Amino acid sequence: MSRRSGILEFAVLGLLRESPMHGYELRKRLNTSLGVFRAFSYGTLYPCLKALVASGWLIEETDGAPEGVPAAALTGRRAKIVYRLTAAGKEHFEELLAHSGPDAWEDEHFGVRFAFFGQTSRDVRMRVLEGRRSRLEERLERMRTSLARSRERMDDYTLELQRHGMESVEREVRWLNELIESERAGRAQRPTGSAAQDKNQSGDTGGLPRHRGGSRPDPSDDTTT
Repeated sequence: MSRRSGILEFAVLGLLRESPMHGYELRKRLNTSLGVFRAFSYGTLYPCLKALVASGWLIEETDGAPEGVPAAALTGRRAKIVYRLTAAGKEHFEELLAHSGPDAWEDEHFGVRFAFFGQTSRDVRMRVLEGRRSRLEERLERMRTSLARSRERMDDYTLELQRHGMESVEREVRWLNELIESERAGRAQRPTGSAAQDKNQSGDTGGLPRHRGGSRPDPSDDTTT
């Protein structure tokens, strides 16, 4: 499975965990809510949905039919297919949520993973945020080294473009620092006993940093590539 199809699978399962959807509604949510899928067609989504159904992670139902009745059991050319997450699909999505390795730090993956942080445990959020920051700090160091070596050969416009790219990465690193600081503060204030257990089971989203001025970086913004 390619990286692109893997993150699409993750996004589809995550959106359907919130509620069942028609294919058109699902495509719209992918286009509008998750920036990495802005240029996205149903021709790409449909094979993914079929593969997830074949894996037992989704079922197809006809809109208006009793819950659990498969689409194939009903007729009607205009019947709309609704995709619903199965128990196995929910379990699979939770396994994907627990993943915090290098793939989750990459530009496309991080934006989608961040969109589902409300369903992700605090420890995993911390590992993903710290991994993303480390990845960007490495990228920033390479950009500075490259700029120092080649700036004499650049015209003013190329130099300005390089500076703009560095500023974009620096801005995201500052944003990540705020998020990490906020997550750590939330961890320090975590309640104990049954109250803590209740929070963890409900998602335990912690506190996002209070934003002060400027625009918050879009995790799916291609300017950091």
